[in-house]
Amino acid sequence: MSAPGRSTTAGPPRPAGFWPWRWRAHWPAHWPLPGRVPLRLRLFFRGVFLLLALATLAMAVGVLQEEKQLGHRHYQLTLRKTQAQILARLRHPTGQLALLNPRASGDAGAPLRPLVLPFSAIDFDDKTKVQQAVEMAGCLVQYPDGANLCVAVGNNPFAGGFLYLAGSFASGALAPHEPGDLDFGTAHRVRVSVAMRGQTYRWIAPFELLAEGATVGPSGAPGLRGRLTGYVDGPIVHGTRSVRDFRGWLWQDGRCLDDKPGAAQAITSADCAKRSFLSLRLPIEIFRDALFQADRSRLVWPPPDLAQIRVRLQVLPPGEGAPIFDSDTPGAEPPFALADLAEPLLPGERLRIRRQGAREDLIVLTGRDTGVPASPWLDRLIRRLPVEGYDTPLMLRETVATPLGRYDVVLEGDVRSVNKALAAVATRVSGFVGAMLAAVLLAWVLLELRIIRRITLLTRRAASVSSGVAAAAGGGLAHMDLTDLRGSDELGVLAQGLQDLLQRVNEDLRREQIRTAQEKDQWHAVGHEIMSPLQSLLALHPDADDPSHRYLSRMQQAVRVLYGQASPSEAFESTTLRLGVLDLALFLAHVAANADAVGIADVRFEPPGHPVPVRADEYSLEDVVTHVLRNAERHRRPGTPIMLSLAVQGTQVRVEVHNQGEPIPDGMLERIFEYGVSDQPGAGAEGHRGQGLFVARTYMAKMGGTITAHNTAGGVSFALVLPRAAAG
Repeated sequence: MSAPGRSTTAGPPRPAGFWPWRWRAHWPAHWPLPGRVPLRLRLFFRGVFLLLALATLAMAVGVLQEEKQLGHRHYQLTLRKTQAQILARLRHPTGQLALLNPRASGDAGAPLRPLVLPFSAIDFDDKTKVQQAVEMAGCLVQYPDGANLCVAVGNNPFAGGFLYLAGSFASGALAPHEPGDLDFGTAHRVRVSVAMRGQTYRWIAPFELLAEGATVGPSGAPGLRGRLTGYVDGPIVHGTRSVRDFRGWLWQDGRCLDDKPGAAQAITSADCAKRSFLSLRLPIEIFRDALFQADRSRLVWPPPDLAQIRVRLQVLPPGEGAPIFDSDTPGAEPPFALADLAEPLLPGERLRIRRQGAREDLIVLTGRDTGVPASPWLDRLIRRLPVEGYDTPLMLRETVATPLGRYDVVLEGDVRSVNKALAAVATRVSGFVGAMLAAVLLAWVLLELRIIRRITLLTRRAASVSSGVAAAAGGGLAHMDLTDLRGSDELGVLAQGLQDLLQRVNEDLRREQIRTAQEKDQWHAVGHEIMSPLQSLLALHPDADDPSHRYLSRMQQAVRVLYGQASPSEAFESTTLRLGVLDLALFLAHVAANADAVGIADVRFEPPGHPVPVRADEYSLEDVVTHVLRNAERHRRPGTPIMLSLAVQGTQVRVEVHNQGEPIPDGMLERIFEYGVSDQPGAGAEGHRGQGLFVARTYMAKMGGTITAHNTAGGVSFALVLPRAAAG
């Protein structure tokens, strides 16, 4: 970087034989000399762009850090919500079913395997209770045709050790089996097979309509209710008895599935499909034998080989047709399992469930990695950003109680997922940050080439002009050639305008100097000529109570103000007034009474009857009121009076001077108080210099007051406001 006060412009190449002490001889005449313009402006602009680039980077890093902090807090809340969601599922009977059946993988492959219910047993004789139990437990396996089936055992072995089957299917009207008929093929029937420990148990159960089997459903349509009487599957001969502990029920709704809600239809409709619900309790001899063994302390429940038991249920129509329902039908949707708890887990999170007292976890689930690509260096940057509490391990532990024991549920968080998500977002945003930096760099280069360089040249030449003016000591502006900087852009127009302006200013300056000198000589001469006769007149009227003495003193003061000043406006503005306490009511009464003496007739004023003290200069205030009265005299209608009014407004006193006449144009209400503004024809040439109201406003400001003009109905009013003085 160059030292302060030296140019960073590279300049022309050095010619052969160049020596430092001879550089001026080789420097081209049309090139600016280096070292004349300081570097502050250029350093300022370059520093601004550098700060913009640094601010852009700092903003990006700050946003990343803030987003990391917010992401960490949000992740903690999300982890607790995930834990609450998982615990809610596990404490629900559906989750209890999954905990009691940890080996169920969520695959409803054929044949079915029994599950351990979160209930000790099922009241299989009551349709409503059975439906509520299996639906609440969530053990139903759903089939593509709308059928469902639950195969389960109770969680209490002393409830009998039975196998329960409950579910529904669609069928036509059920054909009942007549008691004593050895041919089961004429009725609807259920076939069940259970394979376990090398043995297979098979039952056949025909539907037998009860005497009171007609029921009325919620829709009002008549339905059917009957018993499923179980027999060992095989040849049925006289004397074959039903299985005593095999119990089953079958209910059929009276309403057709394709009917509208509330519509009833007769059960004799041949083509009407209706919903049928069955409930079975199967006796398993192996389970029952274990209950009655001598050493019950060795009883293990649920059976350890429960997952190896295979169950199949078929609902057969009358005759030899295909089954109405078969539990081995492919495409079934399994019930909820522990493996389904992995769905809400985020990448890196791990869920461990262990039964209290066990040495191994029941199941370990890990969130899936989304594999979102991220920039490696952004990932490292985000990891280094400091965040409070970021290094604290995230682990949430809770206990879930079930009928068969208590389970510890541990959810472990992984903040790396926050980093990955933030890095992925930062990778996408980095393109915008890079574009912003490129835009800053491009703006700096363009500013350097198109503006700063030309401003530098313009500044150097302006500095040379300033040096020429200082050397001339008021003799006029030096010439500045800006021909090479002219152009069609703003700087080119500025260079052209500056050159033309400098030329005109140079000419105007010379004319102004001549005019000022002439005006100053004129005022000196006028002041000198007036002061002599005034002194003589004051000698003739020495008494202070003489009205002539008063007006002569005012004239002498005005001459002193103007005498020796450069211009009238400067004279009035530089005048120093002597402020004192003045009774404004008495003052206005005196002005109104003596207005005829100065050629202003019919000035009316009603005194308030008490003193109104203000802080003012008596002579200057009389000049102000006189100027306003003369203005009112010129513009009032013939024969109308000029009204003076006085009002006290808090700490201020307001004087109104009103005359009837033409209103003042809105655009002139403020301009009439400017120096040189007059509405008289031939202003300036006949003595009307337009300085009366200018003097009035100047004196009012020096006395701490204001003067304004406003139009009223049929005339014009001037308002003079002065600060009120304390009565003394």
